[in-house]
Amino acid sequence: MLEIKNIETYYDKVKVLNGISFIAEEGKITAILGNNGAGKSTALNTILGLIKNQPEKGTILFNNKPIHLKNTENLISLGIAYVPEGREVFEELTVKENLLVGAYLRKNKKVIEKDIQKMYDHFPVLKDRMNQFAGTLSGGEQQMLAIARALMSNPKLILMDEPSLGLSPLLVKEIFKIIETINKKGITILLVEQNANMAFQVAHNVYIMENGKFVLNGTSEELANNEDVKEIYFGVKEIESLKGYKRYKSKRTWR
Repeated sequence: MLEIKNIETYYDKVKVLNGISFIAEEGKITAILGNNGAGKSTALNTILGLIKNQPEKGTILFNNKPIHLKNTENLISLGIAYVPEGREVFEELTVKENLLVGAYLRKNKKVIEKDIQKMYDHFPVLKDRMNQFAGTLSGGEQQMLAIARALMSNPKLILMDEPSLGLSPLLVKEIFKIIETINKKGITILLVEQNANMAFQVAHNVYIMENGKFVLNGTSEELANNEDVKEIYFGVKEIESLKGYKRYKSKRTWR
């Protein structure tokens, strides 16, 4: 669905992305992992057209059509949605108003209202808070709102930037269950994360970034058995636990 070919992105004269290439396969979750400053968020911002006149080199294809250097509004209309780092909800708007903002390019008011009700079904806490200002929500509630707002654009692809940032371990697990559920409904997800353990549990394919380039990539199962990944991101006990989760997940019937 999304193919990145040899893109180079600069901030002023500083090269941040050094010719990266990757694919986000349709219907799957693709994760980009790396430390702060590796270039993960810059990759998303480049795809979304949020960095002026970038990428300087390379191509970005969405459903085999070039989208690099298009403005962000055009990308949203093509079916790309964004859940930004830090949630970035509109704090002085209510929960319902934030959802309506997510649907601002859509015209059918009756369908939009039905979709808002679907969001309330998916996220019951948002229904309870529908008339509450978004700035008064907890961090986890704001993250749910940010995801629901993205879904209101009826996307084919959602880009998520650090959805676990600043959340408690319990809420992180809840958010990642939501991410899996969204993906099972057929929506492709490109996920940028520092929480490697959770990303490996949900992702089908993983790319690991350092200093603006990818140093490893493969399926989550392949990289879970990579010695460098074990040492840097997990440790032996944690990776063994991950393998157990994978076996459990493969046997379970998901609804």
